[in-house]
Amino acid sequence: MRGPVLILVGPPGSGKSTVGRLVAERLGVPFRDFDADLQREQGMETGELVVQLGRERFQEVERETLVRVLPEHTGVLALGGGTPTAPGVPELLEPFHVVFLDVELEHLLRREGLVPLHPWLLPNPRAHLRKLLAERRPVYTAVADAVVPTSGRAPEEVAEDVLATLTTSNEHQAG
Repeated sequence: MRGPVLILVGPPGSGKSTVGRLVAERLGVPFRDFDADLQREQGMETGELVVQLGRERFQEVERETLVRVLPEHTGVLALGGGTPTAPGVPELLEPFHVVFLDVELEHLLRREGLVPLHPWLLPNPRAHLRKLLAERRPVYTAVADAVVPTSGRAPEEVAEDVLATLTTSNEHQAG
């Protein structure tokens, strides 16, 4: 079956893009940032898209875009933070190896640039992130084949753990 060798999920700021690039480099495959796909296709940042289209239509666009991207991308794919919560997306992810990059609230709050990048977190980033993590963590866990903690860890260390999940996954499929 064609498609990504690995899909990363997790909240904004969990390290999906940074770790995804490292893993892709180690595997010798291309890296793709799903939010960049949406931005390129729709002509605006994902945060603006949510405001322009509304949450429901935005999630439809995410799903439609993912349907196109999955069969054509054979490397590492980092999904947007909310993408796995879109109706129909968990089913699309089932055939693929998905890793949830789990991060603690306090670590997210220390991430420089997270709030300006995601203006919907204002005026109270702590409250918004706490709610977001509480709502999305069960979805991330449900779609993932493995969970890798990222809080307070170097991206290279996280990438090693993500790569190890591929080895474990391949062993299970072979056995």
